[in-house]
Amino acid sequence: MAAPDTAWPDSPLDAVNAAFAALTRDPNPMTLDLDKLHDDNDLPASSMTLPALRDWLLKHPRAYTARDTVWRELVLRARLQGPAWVVAAAGMAMPALRRCAGQLRLGWSGDAHDIDSEILTGFLTALRDRTDLSKPAPYASLCMAAWRAGYTLRQRAGEAVPVDDIQHVIGPRTPTVPYGHPDLLIRRAVILGLLDACDEQPYIDLRLGRRAIEPIADAMGITADALRMRARRIDQRIAHALASGLLTGVASPQAAAHLAATATHRKRTRAARATANAYRTAAAAANVAA
Repeated sequence: MAAPDTAWPDSPLDAVNAAFAALTRDPNPMTLDLDKLHDDNDLPASSMTLPALRDWLLKHPRAYTARDTVWRELVLRARLQGPAWVVAAAGMAMPALRRCAGQLRLGWSGDAHDIDSEILTGFLTALRDRTDLSKPAPYASLCMAAWRAGYTLRQRAGEAVPVDDIQHVIGPRTPTVPYGHPDLLIRRAVILGLLDACDEQPYIDLRLGRRAIEPIADAMGITADALRMRARRIDQRIAHALASGLLTGVASPQAAAHLAATATHRKRTRAARATANAYRTAAAAANVAA
């Protein structure tokens, strides 16, 4: 019996495209208010539906500033506003994802859907965490991540060697002592006062987990730029501590006292800054009310 016309597509890319079409059809298509995104770029005025905006970007391949502006907004929404915007971002990139799939399928003897799946996974991983919005060309970064994922699948399939008895081949293994693991070094850095306890998990997520900075900053109640600067200062402190042997050795009483004093000063500075920001917010609200 023939499958109904409403059957969900088997191809991962076709499935995303179908979901994108559902989100952008009348009577309530997803749109972007381009007036709010204008910043010396060539974007057209007013709101546009996402398919219309995708068509405009395809027709203006040299509108680099406009494309960067649109894609920074799309990535931010995908990271902060839920699954619908994840689908929207993937749908907006569908022409490029299909080009990647078409190129990588040439000569591929496996299932074409496997290539599609890897391309989509690479794109979504970069969308969620890997693409740094402080750098130029976020769209190019996303597309390159999609391409690399599909290409890696082909390389992996071509280089795989079957092994009958992997335990015999690799032999017994001695467990690695975890003293040099980065997360344990960060824990020691917290104990020494090189970074505050409230920064430990965000720093691990950002530097070791390579998670996107925007959701982490949002959960902390600070801006992405503020967290970026905070992480850089932590990087510097940890690098200095590693170079001096402080993280891998035993801290002297004098060094421990200095680090504790620095940590206390840092906490006081943050508290004062938070109080000042709260005061400015309250004053602005009072002026509006008046």
